[in-house]
Amino acid sequence: MIRSSLLAALFGVWTASLPSDLHLGQRALLAAGVVALARIAYHLGQSRVRSRVVILGNGPIVSTLIEELESSPDPPYVLTGVLDNEPLREGTHAAWLGHLDRLAEIVDEVRADRIVVALTDRRGQLPLAPLLESRARGVAVEDALEFYERLSGKMAIEALTPGSLINARGFRNRGVPETVARAVSVAVALIGLALLAPLMAAIALAIKLDSDGPVVFVQERIGRGGVPFKLLKFRTMRPQRERRSEWARDNFDRITRVGAWLRRFRLDELPQLVNIVRGEMNLVGPRPHPTCNQEIFMERIAYYGLRSTVHPGVTGWAQVRYGYANDIEEETEKMRYDLYYIKNRSLRLDLGILIRTVGIMLLGYGATAALRPKPLRGRVAVQPVPIRQ
Repeated sequence: MIRSSLLAALFGVWTASLPSDLHLGQRALLAAGVVALARIAYHLGQSRVRSRVVILGNGPIVSTLIEELESSPDPPYVLTGVLDNEPLREGTHAAWLGHLDRLAEIVDEVRADRIVVALTDRRGQLPLAPLLESRARGVAVEDALEFYERLSGKMAIEALTPGSLINARGFRNRGVPETVARAVSVAVALIGLALLAPLMAAIALAIKLDSDGPVVFVQERIGRGGVPFKLLKFRTMRPQRERRSEWARDNFDRITRVGAWLRRFRLDELPQLVNIVRGEMNLVGPRPHPTCNQEIFMERIAYYGLRSTVHPGVTGWAQVRYGYANDIEEETEKMRYDLYYIKNRSLRLDLGILIRTVGIMLLGYGATAALRPKPLRGRVAVQPVPIRQ
């Protein structure tokens, strides 16, 4: 209210200082421009104000949360420290603020805007009265898993339990959302096949002239419900007889000259428009994995079976956020993004993924780096929770 009154007073002084010969239309245009610039300046200023966060507890998610906050180039939050009844482990990159019973006092001291609850066992330990008081005073209180999910765009599968997923909001993978996603995918695929036919013919000719072998690479992949299907791609590698892994880094030497360009701009995926029309894929979804990897992924990656509850996609959240995976550790990291997509799936999210994919196809950014092994960061050990189809 005070801010509005002040702005109104300043605006009145400014309009009074304008030259008297300006007619009403010119004054209106100038006023509109000043208001627009003021709004932009205000929002830019607001974006630089970072919310001050206190973490309550020291569960397995805390180290992952701290790492995510540290690795973000421009995080919207600043971590003031952690409250727990035990001092933090040596090497933890955060300050220990004190015991749980000092919550109200510490929140005031550090001027916290948000409390993130990360207690493993909350029975008898959760300071309910101070939390309620803080909430009533305008301090946001949020569960650590939800905070991490919103902050990172992925899910901390090392800290999830089946119960937490069962009770979580989301997983809208039936009914109208599924019908709309399917209809849009088929419509776009049919239009794409018609419009891109000349480009696909040119790519086929380039592949044939560049190296020996078939134009289209056909491989059995896992589809929705765990049902195998034949995935189509433009061939980007030289055929080989010896058995190798399916990971990109183990086959880098086989990529052809044309194949390198196709992979950089993701044009090798265009034949999958046929898979969409056949009902085996959607435009957006988790990328389908080869059937030969199914058993080991089910055994070693937590919640891996949930990937088969939706149609696989030509592009996906993990593809635009992470790229190619080269080992189990990186496949696990991609699963964090895939699970986020499955839980939060929506037309808006699909549209955002498609826009990012178009950017990769037009500019070729991200794909080249994705072919190189990524440095692995420390992670809490993941206990697999296989979910069979």
